[in-house]
Amino acid sequence: MGKYSTSSRRPPPKPKAEGPHAIWRGIGCLMMLIIPAISIAAGYATINYAIEKRWAIPYQLTGAMRLPDFFYKSTGLIQVLGPLTKIPNLYAHAAASVLYMIMITGVISVIYAVVYRIMGPSRYGPTDAPPPKIKTKRYTR
Repeated sequence: MGKYSTSSRRPPPKPKAEGPHAIWRGIGCLMMLIIPAISIAAGYATINYAIEKRWAIPYQLTGAMRLPDFFYKSTGLIQVLGPLTKIPNLYAHAAASVLYMIMITGVISVIYAVVYRIMGPSRYGPTDAPPPKIKTKRYTR
C-alpha cells in the first residue's frame, strides 16, 4: 500500500494490445516451413551442378559421411543414422542449404524493413515534442 494511493481505489488495468493479426502468425509458420524446403532444394541442385561442371568444392565436404566408431557398435543408433551414411556429399549439401537459408532470410528481412519503414507507424507519437529545427551555418575563415 502506497503512501498516497490505496490498492482498493485503483482503476482496473488497461487491456493489453491485441498484438499482430492472426494471419501474420500463419505467414510466419509457413515461412518456417517453406524457406528451409527451398534452401535444401537449391543447395542440392547447386552442389549437383557444381560436381557436374567440376567446380572446386572442398574435399572435406565431398564423399560419404563417416560416423564415430561407437555408432557402429550400437544397433539402435546405426539403424537410425545409418541411412545418412549412404547419402553422397551430405556435408556439401548441408553447407549449401545453410548458406541459401541465410541469404533468403536476409533478403526477406531487408524487404520487410523497407516496407515497414514506408508503411509503418510514424516515428513520433502525439505526445512527443517535435524534432528541433537547428540551422547551422557553414564555418568559413
